[in-house]
Amino acid sequence: MVNKGIAFFDFDGTITTKDSLAEIIRYIHGDFRFITGVLLFSPLLVGLKLGLYDRQRSKERLLKHFFGGIRESEFQQYCDSFTQNVIPRIIRGGATEKLQWHKEQGHEIVLVSASAENWLKGWCTTQQMHCLATKLESSNGYLTGKILGKNCHGVEKVNRIRQEFDLSQFDTIYAYGDTKGDRPMLSLAEHVYYKPFR
Repeated sequence: MVNKGIAFFDFDGTITTKDSLAEIIRYIHGDFRFITGVLLFSPLLVGLKLGLYDRQRSKERLLKHFFGGIRESEFQQYCDSFTQNVIPRIIRGGATEKLQWHKEQGHEIVLVSASAENWLKGWCTTQQMHCLATKLESSNGYLTGKILGKNCHGVEKVNRIRQEFDLSQFDTIYAYGDTKGDRPMLSLAEHVYYKPFR
């Protein structure tokens, strides 16, 4: 065992003030299509909150509606622009300070998010963070609207962490989250922070 720490951060709602999936839909399609889409899917969204529908299938319906059929290279250009122009505006000040503190301590820092790595990976690179996020499926260069593998949520966050890191190599584990979907990840840590930056 080495004298080293690792910190796992959820993104949406924990580090950010807004949901990045909603914000990138708005960024790509504009307010009108975003609002009409929310109205169209409102029964699904309510059912999802109540636990009546499968989370991954429901998310894929949203992804297909808004992103299905977009050329992957074009989508990535949107994501790169979103990463530069929008994400910095929705980061909580307290999160920025805590990320800096972990950097100063020499800790490994890992973002673990159900949002797509397309618009998170670039930001993680600027923050010197690892990125474990949901992957979007493409076929023949176009997004299908489906998730590649599993949505990085709940227990899948722990699965992804354990695939990438041998936690026995760290003597201190920190975790930051804000929903019940983060609880499996939070259970890995000695230092647990729930809704820490509000």
